[in-house]
Amino acid sequence: MTTYAAFLRGIMPSNPNMRNEKLRGVFESLGFTDVQTVISSGNVIFKSPSKGILNLEEKIEKELFKQLGIKCPAYIRSKEQLEGIIKKDPFKGAVHSKSSYLIVSFLKKAPYEIFTSVDTAASTTPKFMTDLDKKYSKTVTTRTWKTVERILAKM
Repeated sequence: MTTYAAFLRGIMPSNPNMRNEKLRGVFESLGFTDVQTVISSGNVIFKSPSKGILNLEEKIEKELFKQLGIKCPAYIRSKEQLEGIIKKDPFKGAVHSKSSYLIVSFLKKAPYEIFTSVDTAASTTPKFMTDLDKKYSKTVTTRTWKTVERILAKM
């Protein structure tokens, strides 16, 4: 069994169909085990014997739409892949803080991950998200470095 994290784009807990218990139910209905959610923003940890990430993403996306009417991309990373990202230390020891957010953006194609440090004191901080969406046609989802570390710790 491989442990995976699914990063779902566009999940808003204010939508009743996007709440953690419903997301877990979809993953469990697909036969995944040890399903748990982290924060209410579309982060789902699960175990599966499957090694095909693209197949997993497709299955999850189809089932989210079928069961909950949610049309959102799923970005899957194995525990080993997340460990590699953290070990690489792409921010070279920088610290996520109130004045500087360390951001990881997940894509389905190369470069697969984009690492951004955002100065939160600047008035244009949300601009990087708009720029990413323009460049990658909204085929990207973003999490803070702190969230990625938290997900890996739960895995």
